Amino acid sequence: MRTQSLTIASLCLLTIATGAAHTADRVTGKPFATRSEVYAPHAMAATSHPLATQIALQTMREGGSAVDAAIAANAALGLMEPTGNGIGGDLFAIVWDPKTKKLHGYNGSGRSPKALTLEEFERRGLKDIPPHGPLPVTVPGTVDAWFALHAKFGRRTMAQNLAPTIAYARNGHPVHEVIAYYWGRSVPVLSKWPGFREQFTIDGRAPRRGETWRNPNLANTLEKIARGGRDAFYTGEIARAIDAYFKANDGFLRYEDLAAHRGEWVDPVSTNYRGYDVWELPPNGQGIAALQILNLLEPYDLKSYGFGSPEHVHLFVEAKKLAFADRAASYADPRFHRTPVARLISKDYARERGALISMERAMKAAEPGVIPELNEGDTIYMTVADADGMMVSLIQSNYRGMGSGMAPPGLGFIFQDRGEQFVLKRGHANSFAPGKRPFHTIIPAFVTKDGKPWLSYGVMGGAMQPQGHVQILLNMIDFGMNLQEAGDAPRIQHDGSTEPAGQGTAMTDGGEVDLESGFPIETIRALMRKGHSVRFADGPYGGYQAIMVNPEGGYVGASESRKDGMAAGY
Repeated sequence: MRTQSLTIASLCLLTIATGAAHTADRVTGKPFATRSEVYAPHAMAATSHPLATQIALQTMREGGSAVDAAIAANAALGLMEPTGNGIGGDLFAIVWDPKTKKLHGYNGSGRSPKALTLEEFERRGLKDIPPHGPLPVTVPGTVDAWFALHAKFGRRTMAQNLAPTIAYARNGHPVHEVIAYYWGRSVPVLSKWPGFREQFTIDGRAPRRGETWRNPNLANTLEKIARGGRDAFYTGEIARAIDAYFKANDGFLRYEDLAAHRGEWVDPVSTNYRGYDVWELPPNGQGIAALQILNLLEPYDLKSYGFGSPEHVHLFVEAKKLAFADRAASYADPRFHRTPVARLISKDYARERGALISMERAMKAAEPGVIPELNEGDTIYMTVADADGMMVSLIQSNYRGMGSGMAPPGLGFIFQDRGEQFVLKRGHANSFAPGKRPFHTIIPAFVTKDGKPWLSYGVMGGAMQPQGHVQILLNMIDFGMNLQEAGDAPRIQHDGSTEPAGQGTAMTDGGEVDLESGFPIETIRALMRKGHSVRFADGPYGGYQAIMVNPEGGYVGASESRKDGMAAGY
């Protein structure tokens, strides 16, 4: 992300930059709107790649459920957008089941290798887990999650769901613009790791925009999974190839780690924001940070302040600081640390913490709240809705774009580097331990109103995700934007300079406020007077997809204008 700190002298530059928000002259909608919402009477899919969206729709046209379509599209994204995800990563999902009228959550995150210990990192003199190579690799949970979701909600066979991606992997597809950009940035960083250059470059370079990309190794791997089920990946030939690869390359992941893996069904948790029930998954993810921020903001009349006002931006940033202080201190694998979720997302706790917010001055330090000690031991987002009313909110990632760079020969995928988000600090809730799930940034979201589904949505991008979840809802509920406008509106991203995701310590300098082009110059001046350090950044500000239930029947869809994606339906 390219950033520039703001001083009074540089404000004139931002005056020019803010004009970029007016992307086109439109006869309807907000001035920053890029396009209209998408309406469809029967089914809808919104993904970060047009071909994946089409695969989801075709799956449902052929009798598949929304879960079948989500699996089919997610497989395609692993091929077509390897800069964000793949079967070497983890997956989280929330599913609305129209039969039971209930939300089901799935935590498909993998654990650290059992042979790797905190002492090993200390022996190597490491203060942090490196972002690439074998050390940050954890068990990938995506394939297991596919089959768990399919067993509960699928209607087509897994072979049918994976067939479109297998065909594209063999025959090729053209690479899209934003994907080509990030691929080009990854190649120089990851090419030194074994198997990456051979499988994810064309003669040592990234594929160019519009160039055809094929991945026959991934096609072969998916065919084995289609025939042999989840066990083909976790206990079969693929697992043994993975074991041999890490043994040969100073890695710790073993066959036994893969064979022991199981994701789990979890109950989503919620808070009510102005009559809307907002649902997230509990830790080890960061979803409850969005609920904490909403609780802190609810007492304020944001509508009267207006979108982009100094009060809007200031209050959002201050609430985020408080929620993220708790995030840094206590979000972790619940099998190792009992995060007090009910307390953190309660209205009483928000009232206590909200007393720390001043309308006049920005906080320079934010400590976690006093909570009872309960210790006991880039990404893709997509959403699909079918004609029966089933809705799927799904997020999947390798972390740090293309992940660790570790790509076992012949398998066609890269392992995630989620282990980087552990803390090498004894006694911390998220301290590294063998067989432990790291703190996770990827979070799906869902909103119900009066017990009925209203919105399935997500915003990609590390620490931006809970911030993005909140901003979308503020844009719709407080500022009256439609589904597409809510995603197109200029975004805010607060970065606490001493709070790396999952490894955070208390913020001590106020951090930086990144503002996307489009905020008024008067707002920026006012924020600076309150003590905020303001930057303008080219991005990223996350990647948004959403499907809303249309009260007139069918669905409304929206897709991120900053990426390559598409919302479509039938």
